[in-house]
Amino acid sequence: MEKESSFDAAALLKMLVFSSIGIVMFFVPIEIAGRSTILFDHAASYLVREWKTPVAVIAVLMMVYGAVAPIASGSWQKSLTDRVLTLFKIAGVLITLWYLSGTAPAVLTEKDMLPFLYEKLSLPLSMIIPIGALALAFLIGFGLLEMVGVLMQPVMRRLWKTPGSSAIDAVASFVGSYSVGLLLTDQVYRAGKYTAREAAIIATGFSTVSAAFMVVVAKTLDLMPFWNFYFWSCFVITFAITAVTARLPPITRIDNSGGVADHTLPWSKRLPFAFASGLAVAQSADQPLRILWSHFWAGVKMTAAILPSIMAIGLTGLLLAKYTPVFDALGLLLVPFTWLGGLSEPFAAAKGMASGLAEMFLPAILLKEADILTRYVTAVISVSSVIFFSALIPCVLATSIPLSIRHMLLVWLQRTAIGILMAAAVGHLGLAMGWLA
Repeated sequence: MEKESSFDAAALLKMLVFSSIGIVMFFVPIEIAGRSTILFDHAASYLVREWKTPVAVIAVLMMVYGAVAPIASGSWQKSLTDRVLTLFKIAGVLITLWYLSGTAPAVLTEKDMLPFLYEKLSLPLSMIIPIGALALAFLIGFGLLEMVGVLMQPVMRRLWKTPGSSAIDAVASFVGSYSVGLLLTDQVYRAGKYTAREAAIIATGFSTVSAAFMVVVAKTLDLMPFWNFYFWSCFVITFAITAVTARLPPITRIDNSGGVADHTLPWSKRLPFAFASGLAVAQSADQPLRILWSHFWAGVKMTAAILPSIMAIGLTGLLLAKYTPVFDALGLLLVPFTWLGGLSEPFAAAKGMASGLAEMFLPAILLKEADILTRYVTAVISVSSVIFFSALIPCVLATSIPLSIRHMLLVWLQRTAIGILMAAAVGHLGLAMGWLA
């Protein structure tokens, strides 16, 4: 009995200590050299600033790995979308080398083209995502995620039309990797524990970009001084949008048969059960170094997949935005909502936010010079829209979840329109209260 008690105490200490480290690294801004931001952003910025050449070499190597990996594994042959994205990744490597060689044409080396994509996005991302993955390991690897998930279970069915067991999936999909979240959702769906509709709600409502990506968006739009307000309001808005889209077609027209029933617990038993669930994870958790390495390597692989796509798809999007009316036309669908939201330049904002369908970073790039309210709404929309062609759509198509491109385009439009109105309302409140001042 003494041994069991000692083991429980050790697990409790592990959960409290490591989860606290994750909370501090992610949510506590610290001022260093006159700059206030969260710890892992300080670390990534230091590496990019002081070790730029080694970081540049690492970034290019990761791009090459990201372009070669689909070919080596054969995954590029799965679908037309995979083939196209693989071509974009190869093009991204070539574009980067072209830029670094100094031979790219002047039209591509204007400061808001390749220099911005490479210097302001790719280099910081090459450090932020792997380091952010380490921070996430502390946050989700030692029981805190499971404890929060159990506490959220009573509201899942009522608000989001998904079973209580999806709470862990939803939180993991938001703060972690969308690819990991989709993998988890697909596994549970194929096991018969989610209906097709429930799986679709989770895939299009919770499987957003990781929290590490949110840091890059916030940095690009100069919102890091308001990180906690941005993160938590974005979290709430994203889940609120999902509560609405779960009640609209096309989601409501997807088959909802099967699945599993919820097991309800009174709060008097739920709190102890939540604590016990977190403690059980801490007890069974692998060695901390192995957990950290696993998350770090997952972050590296994600970075490798994203960097060349950003260079190629990002450049394509910027050229389309600057020299064609593509996003002007798509943005017309969003103008009524940016106007109702009280944004200062509704058409420019709508055009920029429409570009998020191609790549979630494009709105941040196109609207980085806008007023603070528009930048805040843009930062929220970049995350809460969830659906974009450069990554999430092909990931969903690779699963068993019955979602077509047509379905996802309709959900993207719904989420973006609703998100603009919600984010604008919260942004106005933030300005009035001084939270965005």
